[in-house]
Amino acid sequence: MASSSKSSIHENFKYHVFLSFRGEDTRTTFVDHLYASLKRLGIHTFRDNEELQKGKQIDELFKAIEESKFFIIVFSSNYASSSWCSMELAKIMECQDGNKRMAFPLFYDVDPSHIRNQTGQVGRVIAKHMTNKQFKKWETALEDAGNLVGWDIKKIANGNKFNNINKDIHKPAYYEINKTLLY
Repeated sequence: MASSSKSSIHENFKYHVFLSFRGEDTRTTFVDHLYASLKRLGIHTFRDNEELQKGKQIDELFKAIEESKFFIIVFSSNYASSSWCSMELAKIMECQDGNKRMAFPLFYDVDPSHIRNQTGQVGRVIAKHMTNKQFKKWETALEDAGNLVGWDIKKIANGNKFNNINKDIHKPAYYEINKTLLY
């Protein structure tokens, strides 16, 4: 019986975590460290420069989102300036249900209220997207994601940043990965 449970988990979710982030802002700094930290815990994490082949389309990202159990959205001041990030976020918010598939916002160098209300730098960036027909969907996704409970990096002590995130992600991911042992 354990093998059938185990195979169904792996059939449903290829990745435990999907990382969404603005590469220019966080790829070689915060996200690299977060990715390595999750990997050390055995949490299979999708990161576009690790998993996505060069030249692939947004459909490949959407497929990875659909194949992920959890989502960490690393909001930075320029996150919303990327149409790819905005499309990822809209897809993530479409897939997450707050129960079986959860999204966790991480506010890297942006105030959570700026994401929620599209003000400050985020509001200025969003104003540039006003002509895009997808704008309303992106705006709603930003607001919804900004209302989720997440992590404000400015409020976490330096040495505890990854410990807090790993602890929050690891508990449900660890249970999901190992629940086959219970059956």
